[in-house]
Amino acid sequence: MAAHESTMSAVDFEDYFPSMIVRLGAEGFIGELCNGFQLLMDCEKGLITFESLKRNSFLLGLQDMGDEEFVCMLREGDLDGDGNLNQLEFCILMFRLSPGLMDGSKQWVQAEVDNVMI
Repeated sequence: MAAHESTMSAVDFEDYFPSMIVRLGAEGFIGELCNGFQLLMDCEKGLITFESLKRNSFLLGLQDMGDEEFVCMLREGDLDGDGNLNQLEFCILMFRLSPGLMDGSKQWVQAEVDNVMI
């Protein structure tokens, strides 16, 4: 049944990030990612920790997730091995998890370069 549930979750996933970039522009989109980081982080540590992610999971609709799933989420984005996510790691993880962003990233970067040069 777990495999069926994960398949259902994958089917229900809709990647809104590409449309957000079109609407907000690259700079506005990065600002929104940073706002998301601020919502999930531990204010004292300035990092997304296991505890802060679990505490704020309802903001993501993930309140039914188990501890191991939260650990896996952190591990997926943890580039420096400290068990937490800093803002850069969070933003990189969000890009990696968005197939639409990965597919369209070269075009958006080029569009931003073209805008700067005008």
